[in-house]
Amino acid sequence: MTSFAIETPVSVGWIGAGRLARALATRAHRAGVRTVAVANRSSSPAAWLAQATGAKAVDPQGVADAADWVFVTVPDDAIPDVVGNVRWRPGQLVLHCSGAGERDLLDAARQAGADTASFHPLFLFAGLPDDAERLGGASIAIDADAPHDAALASFALRLGCTPLKVRAGQRALYHAGANYAASFLLCALQEAATLWEAAGIDRDAAVAAMWPLVDGTLAAARARGLAGALAGPVSRGDGGVIDKHLQALEALGADHAALYTALTRRALALAAERGAPSADVLADLATRLSAAE
Repeated sequence: MTSFAIETPVSVGWIGAGRLARALATRAHRAGVRTVAVANRSSSPAAWLAQATGAKAVDPQGVADAADWVFVTVPDDAIPDVVGNVRWRPGQLVLHCSGAGERDLLDAARQAGADTASFHPLFLFAGLPDDAERLGGASIAIDADAPHDAALASFALRLGCTPLKVRAGQRALYHAGANYAASFLLCALQEAATLWEAAGIDRDAAVAAMWPLVDGTLAAARARGLAGALAGPVSRGDGGVIDKHLQALEALGADHAALYTALTRRALALAAERGAPSADVLADLATRLSAAE
């Protein structure tokens, strides 16, 4: 099989028609990539995606027989079994879109002579009608051998996305980092709402009050970088405010103070990167945190 070039798309198939596959395959189809076959455990998602991309709805073996590139877009734990129950051919490229999984999830295909790769979009697939449109501009983490690494980078660019190279053996770290930018961000906002509710603010009003803070923080981070956008007591070297926060959170109980302490240490690292406040002020803040533990 020749490597993918922007001018000459290969035939693509999808085993799994969930949120990720629907958005990615739809965007690829709109970019002129030829989708030939789709399979899914439930027939209706496969039928929907097949109709959206002009492909046929078949079983997994039918996808492998029809396509040069096969995306296995099923849950991580199911990938080895799905791949192991399909007959692959030499020269075929078999891909998964797992964030944390290495290419060894596809070992059954590799042992059959196929090439393997991972292709993980850094994007929150919410199952919304505009997921395919919003996918544009996202980064895609790629792990593949030559020439497929370059081919997949070209494919990502064709989708309007940015290719990222992730070293083999490091995908768990990469994916853990992705969780901080996605689900853990939601967890931090939930903590904010919980604290405001404990302070007597209505929950819905608390959530609504977040968005100007969130939007302003993200805008500042885009413009100034993460360290440059840092605000709050650490950025000012205001140890007295941190002490008050910790006292209130300790009184609230549970792990609220522990979470605050861990995140404040990260804020100290950002402040050190920025170079302000001074090193001695940051050292004093670190000492206050240690004393409170």
